[in-house]
Amino acid sequence: MSNAEVRGKFIWHELLTTDTAAAGAFYTKVLPWRTQPSNMPGYTIFMAGQSQIAGLMALPSEGGTGTPAHWLVYIGTPNVDATCSQAQGLGARLCKAATDIPNVGRFAVLADPQGATFAVFTPSGGPPPTGGSANGTFTWHELATTDVAAALRFYGTLFGWSKGVAHDMGAMGVYQIFEHGGAGVGGMANTQGPSTPPSWLSYVNVADSNRAVTSAKAAGGRLLHGPVEVPGGSWIALFMDPQGGAFAVQEMPRPVTQAKPASPPPKPAATSKAVSAAAPAAASKPKPAPAPKKKAPKKKVAKKKAAKKKAPKKAARKKVARKPARRKAAKKKVARKSARRSAPRKRAKRGRRR
Repeated sequence: MSNAEVRGKFIWHELLTTDTAAAGAFYTKVLPWRTQPSNMPGYTIFMAGQSQIAGLMALPSEGGTGTPAHWLVYIGTPNVDATCSQAQGLGARLCKAATDIPNVGRFAVLADPQGATFAVFTPSGGPPPTGGSANGTFTWHELATTDVAAALRFYGTLFGWSKGVAHDMGAMGVYQIFEHGGAGVGGMANTQGPSTPPSWLSYVNVADSNRAVTSAKAAGGRLLHGPVEVPGGSWIALFMDPQGGAFAVQEMPRPVTQAKPASPPPKPAATSKAVSAAAPAAASKPKPAPAPKKKAPKKKVAKKKAAKKKAPKKAARKKVARKPARRKAAKKKVARKSARRSAPRKRAKRGRRR
């Protein structure tokens, strides 16, 4: 990586603490890290797999006994000395003058105009820049400050960071995302109360934030916040290690299981904003007219009428058919009577002939 490419990138992290042995044991229990000695006396390397992630060292004696344990972020620059001069011109304070680390690079420590400390670093074949979203790497950086707008201008001038999306956090103020190379790399927010000094907080990617919380508590750490889901679906938790160093973890968005429910979920009560907004619109619409009573189909009516018309005709035909039958019966009776009358006459004629 060339010096021009490192500008504005978070390329190293360092824990300065009062008990390096205890701190090394704590972090390897909570995070997917292991420790490895370095070529520098009193300096330990945190490893994630085969990658160098961060450094561990004792608090310098010149820092004073009142300096608490803390994590220090290293931000890349092509020229440490030029950046220090520019930063001081913008209101920063030089905490540690530019110094060379043999076969590693050159660095200096500054405090921004609001008081948050950070280091500027130009690597020269030393630890490779870290980042990305691999397990155990640093994925997010957060600045607590007393003036978000001023801090954004200061760091933007030094490192080319740009203003990203701002989230209104209500009473907590605005959470301002800042970008590097078009991608969000961190956020800035107001400090929560005068007892909290401006500072940087770094997030480490973990597979399970709940497991990190359990491990941190068991190892003597203190949970400050979380685990809680944040916009975007990630889960975060904030801690303080046993020596007082603050750090955070980030779990990437959890996969959503799309299991179908055994029964349909109950309908929500009509008190949501969407329902309230839709109510006036529904009230303004005309009510539908009551449905008219269904009429019998025309074909059925026609059949009924036809059946009624045909019924009398059939009855009339039956009556007409009955009259001839009666007439025939009457004729038969008359014929029988006439036959009876004529019978004695025929017998008389027969007797005369004899």
